[in-house]
Amino acid sequence: MAHDKLEKKIALVTGGSNGIGLSTVKMLADKGATVIIGYYNGKDRAKNILDKLPQNNHTTFQIKLEDHKTTASLADKIKEKYGRLDIIVNSAGFTKPIPHKDIEMLDIETFDQILIANARGPYSIIRSLMPLLEKSSEAVVINVSSISAFTGSGSNIAYCASKAALDTMTMSLARVFGPKIRFLCVSPAAVATDFVQGRDRDALEELAKKTPLKKVVEPEDVALAIIGCITHLKTATGTRIVIDGGKNL
Repeated sequence: MAHDKLEKKIALVTGGSNGIGLSTVKMLADKGATVIIGYYNGKDRAKNILDKLPQNNHTTFQIKLEDHKTTASLADKIKEKYGRLDIIVNSAGFTKPIPHKDIEMLDIETFDQILIANARGPYSIIRSLMPLLEKSSEAVVINVSSISAFTGSGSNIAYCASKAALDTMTMSLARVFGPKIRFLCVSPAAVATDFVQGRDRDALEELAKKTPLKKVVEPEDVALAIIGCITHLKTATGTRIVIDGGKNL
């Protein structure tokens, strides 16, 4: 269908060398978009991905969420190479598995690190790239959040707080930058990636058994929701799309 196609669209995916970001990169490229693969430590992974994508002037860029100066450099590169930006998918993030009761282990430094990666990082990217988004005829920003934002359960308390901040920020941005730019959250539960250290496939299968759909959420499931936000949910903004198999019910 014509509205599925993303030819001539320029898309940035942070965390694009692994997990949800990687699946999203592949789907965007398959639909014709030109993709900027943002990575942190995965330079070689990003290069391998780039080499396998349908050729369409794609590129890679290292993004350090804790260093807002890298986002300014990214803006300069995108402006020079493409002139505008149509899509941002903020998929990069950080967490550590820490029991909620263990506030001694969740020290202030770790709390700050998680907030910076998951809330300030996406804000920095959006802020730096806003002039390029405003050059698009239908820009959209998809923030990969989590049901932890509204359930208060997740890998640690700081992670829950950071995703709640991301959700609220998305609402605020949607309110003031419409109709020019749409902002949405895609909010999965535990996803079959290596994002949370020590959470293997068996643990995910056990978690899935307790949900209504009894299915493990795959990175492709989340990527499909992201694509749907871009191509189909044209009147949705400032809201969350929950991809959790019914876990939050």
